[in-house]
Amino acid sequence: MRPNPLLMTTPATVERLHIDPGRRIIAVSDIHGQLDYLQGLLKKCALTADDVLVLVGDLLEKGPDSLGTLRYVMELSKRYEVHTVCGNCDFWQNFCDLPDDQAQDAFYLQYLVGRNKGWGDGLIAQMLREQGVGIGWKMDLAAAKAAVRDHYGPELDFLRGLPHILETDDYTFVHGGLAPGKGAFACMKLDAYRAVAKPHEKWTIVGHWPLVLYHEDVMDARPIVDEDLRLVSIDGGCVVSHDGQLNALILPDMTWVSYDRFPTARVKTAQAESPRHWYIRYGDSEVQILARTGDILRCRHIRTGYEMDVPVSHVVTRDGDRATVKDITDYRPALEPGDEISVVLQTSRGIMCKKDGVSGWYDGELEE
Repeated sequence: MRPNPLLMTTPATVERLHIDPGRRIIAVSDIHGQLDYLQGLLKKCALTADDVLVLVGDLLEKGPDSLGTLRYVMELSKRYEVHTVCGNCDFWQNFCDLPDDQAQDAFYLQYLVGRNKGWGDGLIAQMLREQGVGIGWKMDLAAAKAAVRDHYGPELDFLRGLPHILETDDYTFVHGGLAPGKGAFACMKLDAYRAVAKPHEKWTIVGHWPLVLYHEDVMDARPIVDEDLRLVSIDGGCVVSHDGQLNALILPDMTWVSYDRFPTARVKTAQAESPRHWYIRYGDSEVQILARTGDILRCRHIRTGYEMDVPVSHVVTRDGDRATVKDITDYRPALEPGDEISVVLQTSRGIMCKKDGVSGWYDGELEE
């Protein structure tokens, strides 16, 4: 989301909280409007009234149901102890709260008409459509703001109340990372924070940056617990990755649980781990298409020259023999008969799968 200039200089708001020892803390980040993932994950975690649920930002946008997710979290907060931190996709109260500004309004109009930059309707669009307000280049933006303000007071108030940082006796929860002196927006959108972070005084839990982007040769969405930095990164790529998952970090145990909705199966034949593999990832995903066999493209990664197979369905943009592709790997995990995998995609080349948060290919058969 485009930050208002005030967010660049206004200090981050900090909520301080005492949690009695022995209580289980469940930290989840980057739900991105994927309500069924949140519900599935909390069911898997067996959330109880004795737990403390911390949502570490980016409840909204990109996924299909931002409004439903927001309402669900608001209702959940009445029945359980829930604390929500503001992420860089969450401060939509500004749509109504900010004074008229031509540049800001131009952004809002482009965002609404462009349907969340191509992801689909976001929070404000879903509110407007629920009220029967049409969205288009000639829409009355002032009237749209009034419609949101008049009908969504509780939702806006909830967003207004979100802190940027949650501090407990033992932990710090912040969406992007800690950026002292740089304003609220910096701590919400601090890309690749682990690469620049310094050791923290207390364990700090962040989301924002999909975990797979911290790896070069494997697609690994498992939370990263960095003992040296006292930092845990937990964004499993829900919505933003085609094989993404929603992670829950369980404190104080430092264990984790994940949820996705891919079907599961058990492998029938053993498979050895591939000795050599690579990962073509977001931001470095330009390839040359060398050949096509059915639903599989043989591609050469432009930057490295590395060759691998890419499903046709993974092509994002194409111009002649050049293309950009979704995250893809040629990694083959070690598997034994009876191991459970998530089946992400079945192709003529084999099965794209996940095992314990790591994506790869399985070339054998599945148990019936």
